[in-house]
This record gives sequence, C-alpha cells and structure tokens, in this order.
Amino acid sequence: MERSFFYNIMRNKTVLITGASRGIGRAIACRFAAGGYDLALACRVRGDLLRQLEAELKEAHGTHCLLFEEDLSQKGAAVRLVDAIGETGRTVDVLINNAGISHIGLLQDTTWEQWQELVNTNLTAAYALCKEVIPGMLWNQSGKILNISSVWGCVGASCEAAYSAAKGGLNALTRALAKELAPSHIQVNAIACGAIDTEMNQFLSPEERQSLMAEIPAGRMGTPEEVAQLAWQLAESSEYLTGQVIRLDGGWI
Repeated sequence: MERSFFYNIMRNKTVLITGASRGIGRAIACRFAAGGYDLALACRVRGDLLRQLEAELKEAHGTHCLLFEEDLSQKGAAVRLVDAIGETGRTVDVLINNAGISHIGLLQDTTWEQWQELVNTNLTAAYALCKEVIPGMLWNQSGKILNISSVWGCVGASCEAAYSAAKGGLNALTRALAKELAPSHIQVNAIACGAIDTEMNQFLSPEERQSLMAEIPAGRMGTPEEVAQLAWQLAESSEYLTGQVIRLDGGWI
C-alpha cells in the first residue's frame, strides 16, 4: 500500500452508499466527496456510471473511491462488499442504504417474483449491509446508518402496496435498530422522501407531473441534491438524534 494512500485512510472517514450510480445516490456521493469523505460506491447494473462518477470526483476533490457492481439483495453480497472495504484498512463510518426499486400495480396482479425483488432490494439488502457494518462500528464505538425511505412507507400508497410494505419495513427497522445501537454511540435514521425528481418518476406524463406538483404545498418536486444535503446533515449530527424517520416531501403528506 502506498504511503500517501495509507495516510489518507487514517485521515478520512468512509461512507458506503448503495444505488450510487444515478439520482439520489449519485447526489449523496457528490456531497460526501465535497465534505472530504472516502467513498465506497455500489450499484447493481450501471458500473459504467460509477466509473464515470469516480473520475469526476477524483478530478474535483481528489476523492478515493472503491467501486462495487453487484446485486446486494443476494445472499453473501454484503459480506463480500464489506470484506473488500476491510481489506483496504477501512471500516465503514457511515452506511447509506439508498438502493431501491418501485413497482406500480394492483396487489392482486403483483407476481411472487415481483414481490420478492421489491422486498429483497428495498429491505433485505439494507438488513444485510447493516449486519455486516455493525461489528466495525461497535469496535469504533461510533457510526451512522441512514436509510433512504419513502413517505409511502409511512402512509401507504394505492397501487404500490409491495413498495409501501418494503419501505414501511425499512422505517420499522430504522426505529428498532436505533434502540439496539444507541448504547454503543451508533445512530440510525431514515429520510422518507416524497416526490423527488429522479428517473424513478420519469414515467409520469407532463400532465401527471403538473397534477402531482399541484398536490404538493411547496409547488414542486424535490431534488436529489436536497436529499443529499439532508443526508449530510444527519451524518454530521449529534449522536442524540437517532431513531427518526424524517419526511422530506415539501409538506405533501
């Protein structure tokens, strides 16, 4: 290991961000890079976008990045990822479970495979990564876990029952795990996003977008950068702030 690289490990904290190739995950990566963190970035299929992001962040901030292209909803993937981070001499200081997928349709039309994919991606992957990073955080007696959730996990959405159930589970995991880890100075919180202007909402027609924004008191959709800024604030906040599911929705719900 190069001497300068070793010093960098000793100086910088490391944040692990899933779903980092696009949208909210990408914005979070940019915000933490600007804040001086080293990054471990994971995605399921768009490794090309991760490599492009790595080049941009290295040029802009000199950021050290570790890249992982793997389906973290599959058994053993989280172990391999966290082991790879450990091999560099790092532990995960901040875990941001951002990766997620949605499905719109009646529950009666939702197949077994669709249900399993939604639950595994939105909830099981978060469980697996939490399980793997907690030992290092316990050793350090510090750490932050942040789950990127949805307002539908708080109130439910018609025709998104599977997605709502998975995000509701993520919110419950946040609250319960926060109680387990608070004695060890580890904080667990979640951001329940409202309508954020990402690719996940690109299926909306212009008329549907206008109708949606008319329902939001703020009069617009949120931006990935706004989610990223809140994620940064939570990662840097007092350890007394834990177990919270914070809605970022422009007053919508």
